[in-house]
Amino acid sequence: MELTDEQVDKISEIAVSSAHDFIFSKVSKKEVVDIDISVKLYYNEELDVDVSIDIIFDNLSSAGAKIADDAADCALEGIEKYLAQI
Repeated sequence: MELTDEQVDKISEIAVSSAHDFIFSKVSKKEVVDIDISVKLYYNEELDVDVSIDIIFDNLSSAGAKIADDAADCALEGIEKYLAQI
């Protein structure tokens, strides 16, 4: 399957928004000092996606690093749903 530039852009948008929505469904925006969501797409014969998320929480937050891993999983699930539709 060949992907258009628009589809590749949409995949990136879905990954970022899915991860963002997941994170803020688990913690308050006040608890997050900084967040970096990186989506790398590699396309040879098939699509390979790498989602990495770095979150810096406020000192008073009890949130842990597992939220970033779970958010990356959520981003990949969002991409899979989109790809199933096209």
